[in-house]
Amino acid sequence: MNPIRWLEIIGTFALEAFEELGRFFVLLFQAAYWLFRPPWDVREWFRQMVRVGWDSIPVIFLTCLFTGMVLALQTYQGFQRFHAEGFVGSVVALSLTRELAPVLTGLMAAGRVGSAMAAELGTMRVTEQIDALYTMATPPVQYLVVPRVLASILMLPLLTLIGDGIGIVGGWMVAAGLFHANTFTYWEKTFQYLEINDITSGLIKAAFFGMILAGTGCAKGYFTTGGAEGVGRSTTAAVVTGSLYILLSDFFLTKVLF
Repeated sequence: MNPIRWLEIIGTFALEAFEELGRFFVLLFQAAYWLFRPPWDVREWFRQMVRVGWDSIPVIFLTCLFTGMVLALQTYQGFQRFHAEGFVGSVVALSLTRELAPVLTGLMAAGRVGSAMAAELGTMRVTEQIDALYTMATPPVQYLVVPRVLASILMLPLLTLIGDGIGIVGGWMVAAGLFHANTFTYWEKTFQYLEINDITSGLIKAAFFGMILAGTGCAKGYFTTGGAEGVGRSTTAAVVTGSLYILLSDFFLTKVLF
């Protein structure tokens, strides 16, 4: 292939990537601006909190439960080789609170909540409902984006906290039920090396992940073009892009927090 063609492909990809990133930050800045300006639709805020938080509990419950169980299963069998089975609880607790629970919660929420936000706003865009809000002097960002972003930022840490507890319980179920480990030792080691910073850092991560998945989902939906097919593309892109942003930001957040 002609080298010029390669440069054209790379340049087009880079421009599209920076354009998407710019839309994401512009929408977040607009949401931050409208957050502090009345009127505040508190009822819509709570409705979005229920959708993001309460409705996501079952999937977070199962994800973190089996993650804790698998983590205990793997670590117990590995620690048996050098007689350190008593530290399984510490490994499960630290792994979940610092890394696994916030990341898995963010990824699962990106698939469930982020895609729904992109589909809703994308459908409103292609059916000209967002344009109708402009004609009624209603700022679409304040009405549509702010409640979703705020709900995600507030609910993701709570979901992560639930995931922490459920995952640790799942690890105990495997250690005590499958390998007949001492229950007292498991819980003692769980809290012996667990510090407040380990929990709070995971919750801070979760809040950032909530902002990322909501901002990505809303941006993809808000700027949708191409009719029904465009809504499908935006929904898929919201999940993929949101998940990638979460994984990328996780590295930098970990570097800053620890």
